[in-house]
Order: sequence, then structure tokens, then C-alpha cells
Amino acid sequence: MNSDPKTMSTIAAGGTPFTRQARQAGLSRLSAISALLLAALGSFVTAPSHAQDIPSSPSFVDDFASFNRERWYVSDGWSNGSHQNCTWSKGLVELSDGVLSLGFEKQKLKDRDYACGEIQTKQRFGYGTYEARMKTDTGSGLNAAFFSYIGPSDKQPWDEIDFEVLTKDTSKVQVNAYIAGKGKNEKLVDVAGGTENAFNEYAFVWEKDSLRWYVNGKLVNTITDPAKLPTHAQKIFFSLWGSDKMTGWMGAFADPGRKLKLQIDRVAFTALGEPCQFPESLACSIK
Repeated sequence: MNSDPKTMSTIAAGGTPFTRQARQAGLSRLSAISALLLAALGSFVTAPSHAQDIPSSPSFVDDFASFNRERWYVSDGWSNGSHQNCTWSKGLVELSDGVLSLGFEKQKLKDRDYACGEIQTKQRFGYGTYEARMKTDTGSGLNAAFFSYIGPSDKQPWDEIDFEVLTKDTSKVQVNAYIAGKGKNEKLVDVAGGTENAFNEYAFVWEKDSLRWYVNGKLVNTITDPAKLPTHAQKIFFSLWGSDKMTGWMGAFADPGRKLKLQIDRVAFTALGEPCQFPESLACSIK
């Protein structure tokens, strides 16, 4: 990672947003025609033959030495539904010293009393290894997430693969998968030392016949049931948001009284069958 210090900067949004809760908000997205044009221009490349069926954009590693506007879209100006108590704001996405931070703070925006941050890739990815090195904050009623998603806003079925830290309890992370909008694959797994005290490595390996989640290189969950495996290329998301309604899952929300952050040090996607891209990558050691 680039060690040269960079001053704190706020990332400006641009382009057309994609969000997994567009099913609730009914927001407009890139048209199917635009998606077809992107594909025709080479936005997708064919995955290795043994990966089968699902096209994918190329492998990449992003250590946030700078903000790649060709890769990332910054969500700005809306919320994902009545359950969310914050409005996405480009002002809560900041880059400093090779770390991208997504914030949550008390700030009146539109019809919400809080503002929060989210980024999402403009491209879609298929079978391979997805990795993120990140550190959360603490606070009841908040969700710090690294996940992949595709859905009705892209004229696709809702498929999703999750890491979600419910920061009411930073000793654990919840893994989950949604297939055609159906979940119930969630599992809480331990994060030694907590998600807020150090950067931890979160990864999932998605193949045609399995889906595996790893925390700091340790296998923590596996799905092999074909009915519970995603079958559509997805975008990669990071988000930090709150809810004062989903108390049974996220805990009772209370004003944290300060700005909270989800910090992302690195994210990578390595397509199935391709060599690993950096020494610490899970793709270097798994079979």
C-alpha cells in the first residue's frame, strides 16, 4: 500500500447509483440498454472455462492510494427505505493515508436526521475470491457491511453475499447469502480481538459448486447446496448505516454523539483460475 501521506479528502459522487435496496426505494438505475452497451464495449470479460456460465469483470486490487472513479460510485442523496435512519452522503466518504472511510454522523439531510456513507462498484464480478481488509467502529443500531449484490434494479434476480458487522457486538460478524431474494443462510462467526480494535481480513470464495467465507484466513462457513448458491454476476459494496426500527437484529439505536467510521484498507477480486495478486491474498493459499 502507498505509504505517502495524503490529506483528508471528501470523494465527490458521479454517475448512476446501484443499491441493493432499490427493491424498496424504487430508484432509477442505468438502463438495460446501457448495460448491454457496456458489455459490448468489453466491460465484461469471459471467465475461465472451468468457472462456467457467469461473466465477470477483470481481477483487481485497490489499496486506496487514490480513489478510482472508474471503478467506484459514491451513493449520495437518498436512503434505502423507511428502515434506514440516515441519508447516503458523498461527504461521508473520505480518503486519508491509503484508507477509505465511510462515516455515520448526526446531520440533517432530507427527511433523515443522520448521514451515512456507501460505495459500490460500477462493474459486476463472477466466480472468484473477494477480499476486504477493514476496521469498524462500535455502536448499537448500526451495520458495517462488505457485500456483493445484484437485483431488480439491474433487471436481475436478487442475489447477495454478505459480511455484516452489527456493531452492537463487535466480537462477531454475520455472514449470509440471498438467492432469488431468499435468505435464511445467516451465521454469526467470531472475530478474534473484535472488529474495532484492528484491521481484519474478510473474504469469500464463490465457485459454481460452493460458497465459502473466511475471517483472517480461517474458514468460517460453507454452502454447497445448489439451491443456495448465487448464479448472477454482482457488484461489490461497502456501507455504514443505522436503523431505529430493526432493533431485534441491529439493537436499539442511540445517538453515538460522535462521528463513526468504517475504514477500508484494501479490497480485491481475483477471478477463479487466475494467480493471486498480492502476497497476503487468500487466493495464494486456498485450493
